[in-house]
Amino acid sequence: MIGKGSVSHNSRKFNAKNTDPERTPLNTNYCCERIQDVYHALFDEALKRYNDKQTRADRRIDNYYEKIRRGKQEKPFHEVIFQIGNRDDTGVESDSGKIAAKALDEFYKGFAERNPNLRVFSAHLHMDESTPHLHIDFVPFTTGSKRGLDTRVSLKQALAAQGFKGDGKHDNEWNRWVQSEKEELAKVMEKYGILWAQKGTHYEHLSDYEFKRQQRALEVEQLTGKVEQLEESVQDKLSEYENLDKRIQSLEKGIGNIYELKRDLNTSPEYELPEPQGIITAKNYKAKFADPLVKKLKKLVISVMAKYITARDEIQRLTKAHENLSRENSRLTWDNEKLKKQNARFREENELLREDAKDHILLRKVFGEEEMQCMLVEARRIQAEKRVRHEKENER
Repeated sequence: MIGKGSVSHNSRKFNAKNTDPERTPLNTNYCCERIQDVYHALFDEALKRYNDKQTRADRRIDNYYEKIRRGKQEKPFHEVIFQIGNRDDTGVESDSGKIAAKALDEFYKGFAERNPNLRVFSAHLHMDESTPHLHIDFVPFTTGSKRGLDTRVSLKQALAAQGFKGDGKHDNEWNRWVQSEKEELAKVMEKYGILWAQKGTHYEHLSDYEFKRQQRALEVEQLTGKVEQLEESVQDKLSEYENLDKRIQSLEKGIGNIYELKRDLNTSPEYELPEPQGIITAKNYKAKFADPLVKKLKKLVISVMAKYITARDEIQRLTKAHENLSRENSRLTWDNEKLKKQNARFREENELLREDAKDHILLRKVFGEEEMQCMLVEARRIQAEKRVRHEKENER
């Protein structure tokens, strides 16, 4: 249960009508600190760092506890009450009540270790009321905050730091944390031979909706991941595609240079035999001019042909790869669009399930829990009869 948080009552500075003062000495008082002292210990250093950064006096905070107490965003502290059974089956003077008290005591001793972001300042095991129960008052805090004090009060962020993240109005951080603590208490109870009956909560009939919605949300998350991976793959392929295109253009430019060289061979004096100057024998002309030129031309032709063949083969290979990448890019783009549409459809279905859950809550409020349960049973019965009739008709 969520308590209002009366520390004075919990510590028995005064006794209410529902307490038995003669049994009050049987209570266990684990701790009872002044909440103002707890705030000083938790937040004074962060408050100083915050105030030192402020250039305007009106933005400085003189008393962080009073700011939270007077504000509307956060409560100064929270209280939870844990109880095993009720006064009919676990009364304080019964054997089962004494066993329940031992289980609650062991459960509390592990509370702080499980909840490092919940600073407990008041905790009491009461044995002077009808049933043993445990009051725990704590200040939830978060560290490393980018807004306000770097260490500040925040129930949502404190629970998130402990791994509890919500997904909706009824599936929030608080409810997930409470369920986790109930499960921890159930583990301790089993040691003492007590089993958790799990009679349910006010929202037990929302389980189907919540399950479907959570499953759809998980599918949306997974699909979003696939879309992101696919988009990255498309970008990688586009980069590879562009690189290949540049290499092809570079090779085509090289081939163009070869054709320019071909023209030079036909026109450049460098590759022509000079006119003989004066009288020279054919043998000497051949040895001095013709043979060096032929040798030079042979070497050039061999080099050019080798480069040309290599470039031609490379162009053919790259062109084929270019075509394959182009087709794969088109396919990936189509798959990406398909996944985006599917993702959008899942989001719409998820939103419809949210609306269904809201409608279900409204119907339960209007008709009441018992009437809603009867309506659900009747609806399932009608649905089952229709299914049986349909199967019989198919057999005929």
